[in-house]
Amino acid sequence: MDLNSASTVVLQVLTQATSQDTSVLKPAEEQLKQWETQPGFYSVLLNIFTNHTLDINVRWLAVLYFKNGIDRYWRRVAPHALSEEEKCTLRAGLITNFNEPINQIATQIAVLIAKVARLDCPRQWPELIPTLIESVKIQDDLRQHRALLTFYHVTKTLASKRLAADRKLFYDLASGIYTFACSLWNHHTDTFLQQISSGNEAAVQSSLERTLLSLKVLRKLTVNGFVEPHKNMEVMSFLHGIFERLKQFLECSRNIGTDNVCRDRLEKTIILFTKVLLDFLDQHPFSFTPLIQRSLEFSVTYVFTEVGEGVTFERFIVQCMNLIKMIVKNYAYKPSKNFEDSSPETLEAHKIKMAFFTYPTLTEICRRLVSQYFLLTEEELTMWEEDPEGFTVEETGGDSWKYSLRPCTEVLFIDIFHEYNQTLTPVLLEMVKSLQGPTNVEDMEALLIKDAVYNAVGLAAYELFDSIDFDQWFKSQLLPELQVTHNRYKPLRRRVIWLIGQWISVKFKPDLRPMLYQAICNLLQDQDLVVRIETATTLKLTVDDFEFRTDQFLPYLESVFTLLFQLLQQVTECDTKMHVLHVLSCVIERVNIQIRPYVGCLVQYLPLLWKQSEEHNMLRCAILTTLIHLVQGLGADSKNLYPFLLPVIQLSTDVSQPPHVYLLEDGLELWLITGVSHPCLAPLLFLIFYNYMSKIMKLSSDNLRTCFKIINGYIFLSSTEFLQTYAIGLCQSFCELLQEITTEGQVQVLKVVENALKVNPVLGPQMFQPILPCVFRGIIEGERYPVVMSTYLGVMGRVLLQNASFFSSLLNEMAHKFNQEMDQLLGNMIEMWVDRMDNITQPERRKLSALALLSLLPSDNSVIQDKFCGIINISVEGLHDVMTEDPETRTYKDCMLMSHLEEPKVTEDEEPPTEQDKRKKMLALKDPVHTVSLQQFIYEKLKAQQEMLGEQGFQSLMETVDTEIVTQLQEFLQGF
Repeated sequence: MDLNSASTVVLQVLTQATSQDTSVLKPAEEQLKQWETQPGFYSVLLNIFTNHTLDINVRWLAVLYFKNGIDRYWRRVAPHALSEEEKCTLRAGLITNFNEPINQIATQIAVLIAKVARLDCPRQWPELIPTLIESVKIQDDLRQHRALLTFYHVTKTLASKRLAADRKLFYDLASGIYTFACSLWNHHTDTFLQQISSGNEAAVQSSLERTLLSLKVLRKLTVNGFVEPHKNMEVMSFLHGIFERLKQFLECSRNIGTDNVCRDRLEKTIILFTKVLLDFLDQHPFSFTPLIQRSLEFSVTYVFTEVGEGVTFERFIVQCMNLIKMIVKNYAYKPSKNFEDSSPETLEAHKIKMAFFTYPTLTEICRRLVSQYFLLTEEELTMWEEDPEGFTVEETGGDSWKYSLRPCTEVLFIDIFHEYNQTLTPVLLEMVKSLQGPTNVEDMEALLIKDAVYNAVGLAAYELFDSIDFDQWFKSQLLPELQVTHNRYKPLRRRVIWLIGQWISVKFKPDLRPMLYQAICNLLQDQDLVVRIETATTLKLTVDDFEFRTDQFLPYLESVFTLLFQLLQQVTECDTKMHVLHVLSCVIERVNIQIRPYVGCLVQYLPLLWKQSEEHNMLRCAILTTLIHLVQGLGADSKNLYPFLLPVIQLSTDVSQPPHVYLLEDGLELWLITGVSHPCLAPLLFLIFYNYMSKIMKLSSDNLRTCFKIINGYIFLSSTEFLQTYAIGLCQSFCELLQEITTEGQVQVLKVVENALKVNPVLGPQMFQPILPCVFRGIIEGERYPVVMSTYLGVMGRVLLQNASFFSSLLNEMAHKFNQEMDQLLGNMIEMWVDRMDNITQPERRKLSALALLSLLPSDNSVIQDKFCGIINISVEGLHDVMTEDPETRTYKDCMLMSHLEEPKVTEDEEPPTEQDKRKKMLALKDPVHTVSLQQFIYEKLKAQQEMLGEQGFQSLMETVDTEIVTQLQEFLQGF
């Protein structure tokens, strides 16, 4: 591409590509895409985006195309890679002038230079770093800033490389430029500190920007540039100097207004100081040891004493708390139980920690955390009043939760209390003791203090297990507080029910649960929405607990369910509706069929909620979960839900619809449970299978297990109709899957085939005929995975026992494929079957194998007679598996026989049998494994063999069997 002639053309197309008119935009984008691989194209782009007279949007687009080209075509091995000559020219052009006037474009240029540096620096681009170092010394403000911006992005990118050779190069780079980087940072920092009192806001902002960028460079060099940074005096000097610099910058904040660009930059710089310490602690915990004392002193002073008043801000406090937490929790600083096994570095760090965290220090931290940082703020109380649902979402982990002060405070409290619980438990107990009895509703400060202390007791529940008689406290203090209905007491009502939820799985007598359920019923009618939502959360924790007893809860079920449903209707936020739905789902799941009388209102409401939630896929996931538990609870009665349920399944499992990304997993689970729960097959369920199942199985392996369960459900539900309609397509999908899925996946496929053969011995083998040669081959060749071999033998056992004519044709087919005689192949199969019998662990399959091989008798075939010994061995093994001795009559009985449908006795804690469970039981009544006595079958087959061969011939055959096996066989066959 000739630069002179091409520049005008490319510029014109780039201009068109910035158009809002798609008829102009699309052809331009297509043309640019074609030029991406043309030699000289990126040189033209460089000329365009470095020409400051051109339109900003055109230059911006040129930068983006150049940046994307680096990712695609810069590497030498890439298809259509740029030539070395052009790359050399481009590298030189990129660092010729650091004078880009537009900030956004300057940032993009810095990023693309860093991308090239990642691939070429230092070997192909040795001049980059020296050029940057010289450029940041220039007195011209714009050039200096742009060079410093590029210096940061290059350093950041090179620091991120992880290969050993790349890290060695970065270590060398860091050693070479660290002194310069330190002096650069100190220079800009001192300049800023001098200018802060000048009143020249533009100059202050400029020098602060350079301070921030140079500190970003130093952060990457310090954290990633040294193997043992504690051995480098300059590194440690810089780190020790951070604390003094932090004090200077915090003091500067007094002189800068709150609504100020400089204020924002200043706070970012202060935060960056703390990030240097946090990153260094994370990457080099032992090198950080000399900094532990100063870090703790600094953080505790500014966060837990008056020193920080007026200069600290929320994010800085969060960072300081994170620093304390990381030092407290750091495993590198925790000695082994046997001190002698600990490294000297660990013991040194532990010693420093223990010396710092004295009783007075820990007590002060604990008291301040609770009485200062745990208090609900004016802003929070206002939000509670004005936006109760928003308040609840924030409190329970909204989007900004992890970045805010409260959760950080609570996590620090938990970590410190866990580490120093012996010291802090008496302190917290004393605070609790001082708050016994009711609190004056007019004293808001006292109410908030009690709320904070109760919060601490909830967070430390596991640590306080042996120190608080929670059952007594519940009855004497907490329950009465829940009954105070005054509006000002609502923070405490909400906190107390939350506190009970924290303790429910720690220490709470089951006998007290009815009292709690009554309290929950009362609170679900509270005037305050936040209290009701918190109560719902505690209810979920209560019914989720392993000590939950349905009989205790049933008297309150109707009331609780009705009130939860009313709450679901009242709340409007998507997150809150999801939360209440999860509580409802949990209740339905635990009480199961007992829910049936009360779900009518919910069943009527869910279609409306589903329609309203069209734009909220996560809420729809919650609705799906609720439907799953509803269908489980309703069982066959859930057929009334079909008009709503089936379209929901249809949408959730349609992989051509965007929502499937969110809904597919739950949609499949609902599909499965719907099929399992219903006595007959709905036409729409048939249609859904036809439209979606093969596409879902091709999509990914994540949901295959559920897909196989669904397919099994169809087979048990309507085997003939289903197999005639879908088996050919399924078989094709299975054949494709078997070539690429895991061993476990192969077993799942084969189990589907096995179930089809079991349910329909005539149609099943015909429909899955293409898979059976693979099964036969696996047996003959001795499949090495025991679980796969066991499944192969289960499949072949069904064919051999229940469809002998099909087995014969399959044997004939395989004999042609193996180029062997049928008898020889049959002998090999029997031999492998006998050899691998130990691979089969399920008693049903072991009995099936015995029945299947015995079905080959009587026979005058010499090969079968040759394998007679093995067949008898397997048969006797099968007898040992299934025969139980009647102690009175001393006779044996086949324990797998079923003569009628036995209704199992279901205890209160067990789920009642589903419709599919019943179908399986009915199927068992026709299954030879459960209808044919192995004992009698052996006797009849041996008798028939004896009649075929005559007494002498039969005795000769029996002599091939081990005498011990014959003795055992005779013992089992006594009475025949």
